[in-house]
Amino acid sequence: MHVKFYCDLYVSQGWQRKKATLKRKLKKKKLLPSVYIIALSQGSQNQLEFFSSVLLRQHVFDHSGLFVVGMADGYSEALFLVEQITDNAYHKTGTADIRRFIQERQEEFEKTGR
Repeated sequence: MHVKFYCDLYVSQGWQRKKATLKRKLKKKKLLPSVYIIALSQGSQNQLEFFSSVLLRQHVFDHSGLFVVGMADGYSEALFLVEQITDNAYHKTGTADIRRFIQERQEEFEKTGR
């Protein structure tokens, strides 16, 4: 599984210090039952999807790419982060096109290195 992380990764409150450790463990498919992943949707009909990181251990993810936008401490925190991401996208672009907001920010980051 190829995992790429958003440059402005959203994480649950209190997890800022654990962010690097969580990212490393996710890449190694470690069992993290309380961690929910918020990712850009693989399909074009949705913008984001979120699910328990335990699902990443399934073989269906072995050969797929995953662009992680956020990591949350449980289901309700994942809902909160999705709301926060949507709110940020709307306030910065005037639309709820989360996918475009995230991709443009990531492209800008990769071009400038910041």
